[in-house]
Amino acid sequence: MQAEYKLTLPPLTEANADTLAAGRMRAAQAGFGFVPSMYGVMANSPGLLDTYVHGYERFRTLSGFTPAEQEVVLLAVSRENGCTYCVAAHSFIADKMSGVPAAVTDAIRDGRPIPDARLAALHDFTRTMVVKRGLPDKADVSAFLAAGYSERQILEVVLAIAVKTLSNYANHMFHTPVDDMFAGRAWTD
Repeated sequence: MQAEYKLTLPPLTEANADTLAAGRMRAAQAGFGFVPSMYGVMANSPGLLDTYVHGYERFRTLSGFTPAEQEVVLLAVSRENGCTYCVAAHSFIADKMSGVPAAVTDAIRDGRPIPDARLAALHDFTRTMVVKRGLPDKADVSAFLAAGYSERQILEVVLAIAVKTLSNYANHMFHTPVDDMFAGRAWTD
């Protein structure tokens, strides 16, 4: 999904970004082997890029979710927000790094039922939190908790929604092109 208005700010590089954003880009290069195009556009607001990266790292390291569960959450938010960039990127990560079964990733991408009950409960709760703007009803929370998740993990879903919404909305406004690495998992809403 792309915004009707496209921001005209150019993507930045480590060479022309502010010190804070340049540091985040340098770390991305060291960790990923490249700087995602999303970072280049987000670097136009150093606080945006820094907040995104910091929150993303905290979600990855402190959420208590497995890598596969993390990817389900991030994909659910990105799909619900219609972010073509983030759905492609997290589909790639799900396939290559996080151990998400392809049937689960493809079901999320396609809006079909997820063939794993626990991951389906996680996906459904995450999606509900986005759709209901953080106002789940008791049945929504009960289903999430019955699947073996904790109340603390409700807050971790909130963190993931916040982080992904930052990147999803920036990508909508910039019409961020999908990096070549993720192109095999391109997606449209």
